[in-house]
Amino acid sequence: MIIDCDIHENVPQAMLLKYLDEPYRSEVAKFGPRVLRSGIRFEDGGIRKDAKADDGRVGGVDPGFTIEDHLDRWPIRFGLLSHNSGNISGIPDPDYAAALCRATNDACLDFWIPTDERWRMTVCVPLQNPQAAAEEIDRLAGHPNVVAVGIFATAHRIPLGHRYYYPIYEAASRHNLPLHLHPSTTSVIASVATLPSGLAANYLQSHAALPLFYQSDLISLLYEGVFERFPELKVMLVEGGVSWLGPLLWRLDKEFKNLRHEAPRLKRLPSAYARDHIRLTTQPIEEPAKVDHLVQLFNIIDADTTVMYASDYPHYDYDPPTVLPKKLGETTLRRIFHDNACAWLNLPAPVAEGVA
Repeated sequence: MIIDCDIHENVPQAMLLKYLDEPYRSEVAKFGPRVLRSGIRFEDGGIRKDAKADDGRVGGVDPGFTIEDHLDRWPIRFGLLSHNSGNISGIPDPDYAAALCRATNDACLDFWIPTDERWRMTVCVPLQNPQAAAEEIDRLAGHPNVVAVGIFATAHRIPLGHRYYYPIYEAASRHNLPLHLHPSTTSVIASVATLPSGLAANYLQSHAALPLFYQSDLISLLYEGVFERFPELKVMLVEGGVSWLGPLLWRLDKEFKNLRHEAPRLKRLPSAYARDHIRLTTQPIEEPAKVDHLVQLFNIIDADTTVMYASDYPHYDYDPPTVLPKKLGETTLRRIFHDNACAWLNLPAPVAEGVA
């Protein structure tokens, strides 16, 4: 059995329009959506060329074909729809961003969720407007198919440990919904940066740097004491790989021992908070020449408890379940493919356990 923690669905613009609040519905109907693309090629939203049926149906656009091409192809018990709305985080207008998030959520609930009982979804929220984000969490948290809070957060302007985001963290904690952090804004003109050091020359550079953004996010969340302030908060770092976590935590613990007076909220080592509050997803999995090296990295971060499977379907860098090496062992694979996500997302336990 498999729980896929990252599947991207699209809703046709014409359908999204009817869910947009005014005055944005009239604006988009007349002028189209606000354009945020920069001058670098944008492969991140690119659909796999083989994720298309002979009759023209496309994975991520047509629910029926997505079910056939992905959910039914593998033993997927639940698939988490995480939207395809990364550009929202690059929008300077907080009200427009909030309206797009609401429309995205409602369209997903109406257009995708009814098509298969295996679908679950994140609540898309705007980082530009934490109070509106908290209200959106409160509005949808009771829906049985909503299992996480979706944040498109790569090149944001304020570090995630800042109290500016507390309304989001309070709402997520109140409803026991983990944050589902996903890359965004790596190719939009409104982004503050497409590399931690500035603007990337092309998409290849920005995509390779995704783990660097997550390292920065984690440093801020841990050292600012967010998990002391919100002891129930859970965070998923999606689409950033796994190899970077171990060395970063070693460094965070070492630096904290020398300068703990600069992190006065912490009562434990940073690695202890990470173990309790942070989970990674596999995609895009690192692929070293020697598979034993990947197994060692998984062991270093206790992957049997800290890692969950994600495919990123239907994007070009999609990782099928077969990408995970069998050398990880049956128990670890079962936990990565299913058990860890089942617990983290508060999903019902299966009647019979197993791993494909």
